[in-house]
Amino acid sequence: LAAASDREWEGIMGATFPGLYAMIARLHMHKYGTTSEQMAEVAVKNHSNGFLNPISQYRRKITVEDVLSSILVADPLHILDCSPITDGASSLVLAPADIAHEYTDTPVYIKASSQASDTISLHDRKDITTLDSTVAAANRAYEMAKMKPNDIDLVEVHDCFTIAEICAIEDLGFVKKGQGGSFTQEGETSIGGKIPVNTSGGLKSCGHPVGATGIKQAVEVVHQLRGEAGKRQLDNANIGMTHNVGGSGATAVVHILARDR
Repeated sequence: LAAASDREWEGIMGATFPGLYAMIARLHMHKYGTTSEQMAEVAVKNHSNGFLNPISQYRRKITVEDVLSSILVADPLHILDCSPITDGASSLVLAPADIAHEYTDTPVYIKASSQASDTISLHDRKDITTLDSTVAAANRAYEMAKMKPNDIDLVEVHDCFTIAEICAIEDLGFVKKGQGGSFTQEGETSIGGKIPVNTSGGLKSCGHPVGATGIKQAVEVVHQLRGEAGKRQLDNANIGMTHNVGGSGATAVVHILARDR
């Protein structure tokens, strides 16, 4: 995975993704007052969701104290702030909308699919607490779908580290910049909150099969929109979003899926 970062500077200096996201976390804490406890709440929430998911890699609940007392990987990120690397696979069946009913009674429709890129290296960016690739991909997706953030009922985001989820919900427009930590701590990203995030358990608990992660996210949204998510099923889930990231934001892909055509 380290090969996906900038090799001309970051790689030569020994920086890998835990260190890069630790720098993002430190600046977010400095600029917005985000706390280690708020980042830990991301992990706690995702493990709570993952506990309800029979395919989760780490199907167990944890506490804020568990996160904060786990070993430091790259200050301020602890091992329980970091997603695992997972063996896994995922797949979807795609078909033209006009013939989808020939294959299933419960098709889910792709309303938008958008990709954007940014510099590979963090030091070439104006503000590393914002992934411009995510912002650009999300804005284009909303435009394509003729929707706004408050139209989305659930979102699967790329929580490779807990700070990544906090930045993602800000960059996707669900909260203002700097409010992702408090929003999470208040329970608004939990099942039953204003915008449920990572009902699958996310990369953190369900797992991160790297190349299969983006499709895994879409599979979770499809299950939710079909009412097939079991104990983690949301009420009235009609529109879902997926957000997948390459590297430390060099690329981002956003999809919007819906029950209705």
